[in-house]
Amino acid sequence: MRRDGNLRELWTKAWLRPVAAVGLLPVFLPAQEVTFIRDVMPVLNKVGCTSGPCHGGAKGKAGFKLSLRGYDTEFDYRAILHDMAGRRYNRTEPENSLILLKPTMSIPHGGGLRLDPASTYYQTVLRWLRDGAPYGDPVSAQVTRLDVTPGDLFFEKPTAAAAMKVIAHYADGKQRDVSQDAQYSSTVPQVADVAGDGRVSTFRQGEAALLVRYEGKLSVINITVLSDKPGFAWQAPAEFNYIDKFIHAKLQRVRVQPSPLATDAEFLRRVSLDLAGLPPTPEELRAFVADKTETRRKRAAAIDRLMARPEFVNHWSVKWGDLLQVNRNKLGDKGMWAFRDWIRESLAANRPYDQMVRELVTAKGSTFQNPPANFFRFNKEAKVAMENMTQLFMGVRMVCAQCHDHPFEQWTQNQYFQMAAFFAGVGSKTGADAEEEVIFDKREDAHIMHPKDGRVMDAKFLFGGGKFSVREAELRESLAEWLTAKENPYFAKALVNRFWSYFMGRGIIDPVDDIRASNPPSNPALLEALTADFAAHNHDLRHLIKTIVNSRAYQLSFQPNEWNANDEINFSRAYARRLSAEQLYDAIYIAAGVKPRVATLPDDSKAQDFPDANVDKGGFLDLFGRPERQTSCECERRSDVSLVQALNLVNGSTIADAIADSEGRVAKLVLSGATDRKIVEELYQAALSRPPEPAEIDYAQTYLRKGSNRAERAQDLLWALLNSNAFLFNR
Repeated sequence: MRRDGNLRELWTKAWLRPVAAVGLLPVFLPAQEVTFIRDVMPVLNKVGCTSGPCHGGAKGKAGFKLSLRGYDTEFDYRAILHDMAGRRYNRTEPENSLILLKPTMSIPHGGGLRLDPASTYYQTVLRWLRDGAPYGDPVSAQVTRLDVTPGDLFFEKPTAAAAMKVIAHYADGKQRDVSQDAQYSSTVPQVADVAGDGRVSTFRQGEAALLVRYEGKLSVINITVLSDKPGFAWQAPAEFNYIDKFIHAKLQRVRVQPSPLATDAEFLRRVSLDLAGLPPTPEELRAFVADKTETRRKRAAAIDRLMARPEFVNHWSVKWGDLLQVNRNKLGDKGMWAFRDWIRESLAANRPYDQMVRELVTAKGSTFQNPPANFFRFNKEAKVAMENMTQLFMGVRMVCAQCHDHPFEQWTQNQYFQMAAFFAGVGSKTGADAEEEVIFDKREDAHIMHPKDGRVMDAKFLFGGGKFSVREAELRESLAEWLTAKENPYFAKALVNRFWSYFMGRGIIDPVDDIRASNPPSNPALLEALTADFAAHNHDLRHLIKTIVNSRAYQLSFQPNEWNANDEINFSRAYARRLSAEQLYDAIYIAAGVKPRVATLPDDSKAQDFPDANVDKGGFLDLFGRPERQTSCECERRSDVSLVQALNLVNGSTIADAIADSEGRVAKLVLSGATDRKIVEELYQAALSRPPEPAEIDYAQTYLRKGSNRAERAQDLLWALLNSNAFLFNR
């Protein structure tokens, strides 16, 4: 039979007529030609040859390199058949080809056994080699979509199981069952895991996403495993705003009952730290707890007061300073102060978020006279500017697409350089003053070239465009219009997800700056509602913040109940968060009743007033995770708990000196003749923002009376409180 495409098609159709219709006995149907694209590449991907730890790594393995997860089939085809003088393919004895001998361990192979000679995979590769190793038609063999059944999985109890069926649809209209050949992974294998053949096993209550990958296509299957504990009956809590509607709908579905509201004292400490970066003073705490106004109204009023304070601007200036890399090492002293003041002024005036971003992306001129231009002092290279812009303002990490098309996400290498082209014309020159730079649009060399073939890449939006067009004379202006448009599905979503994490301990998509198909949101309906509301209110940051903190979900207790103890993603209770370095530093001094003394700043300066990480460099703040502001990634700020931190809290000078200060809270209480009970109550309120329990009062008073040095024992009590989890965590 000639291998002519038309003849083969006629011949195949003849053989594929229903056997029963012509009354013949069953026959064996001839298989179609085995090609590299359609048949062999899936085998290499499945057995792991193209994985990062193997030959798909940046440098390959043992002199043999393949593209990561088979994203570049032409490269892989050439590597197998032609690299090393073609020694991996034995044309006279195909079964003795290195491409078979190595993975079957017929000769030593660092990757171990990858192909069993008795397996279908081995026979597929062998047949391909015997047939002359045809490449195949890259158009017709392209997988256009995957159909995965069943869809989202909902298990009534743990220890359940299911089997996945995956059908690949090709560009030529054909389809194939690839259930055995697809690659599977689970985002939370402790809840549900999946075997290589698509069998799903569940282990405990929770949620996970099952990722199904095959030849550049990805399907995400959500898995929910309910508890088999009997007796659950949904008790609908009150809804403070639309956030609670979506939270409660999800909780009811997964059979999780939310915790009750936090106490007034717990709420005030939490919201004060979150909005103003500082705990309440004992006076503020006592007044709030004593207020008999209805709970929701009282808390809403407290939120308004906190957002009207200058500390609100100070606290959020720290967060934006981190993201925008306000750092004198990069910007110089004057540039750093100018950029920081612009951030503060924008927050104080409640400048719309989209306006802030447009000013940053389009900035030009003097970095002193036009502070947003400092954005390009650390984003001088077009690729760096594009990567930071997409990650910071869209939550999209483009960095992987610089070297190759992303194996399973939608971004391509072409798109990477098309987006970078928007910044190719950004130039920088020295200004008239020392450390001043002037950002301008270049007239020459304002292009970027593709690294593979050297062609000049035209600026092009990642997706859509619609009413927005790329204006060659105003590249950054047209980019800013597209980026901040309400039609851009990433812009508002990335911001609300990021801000949600600041108040709730984790993003609805987490990590917050990694929005992709294979990292699905825990509550898609909630995220969409927040995004729509933020856009409808013209990207008003204060409106977003007030909406979140006025929700019942935000005001829940951190104490779990029998139904939500294992919940980590559905916001059924408050999740304890370690205080940031600045919050911890300021809270220590507020509790001790003294002002920090920093050589380069006024005595009343708090850590939230420090302009960058060069203040008190190498000290307490750096130890507790203050970022150096070298990247725009949230991950640069550390919130871990370490032994070194514990030793500093126990023996370090920051707490010890603050407690022992002769002008501090302990000294003033003792010298004023305060009773033991008054001292205990004041120290608890100052450190933990709550009154002590009766048992705590008895124990503390007993301790104060045991020794002759009352002041020392009062200092010991405050030291113990400042080293407790109740102080170190916002909960």
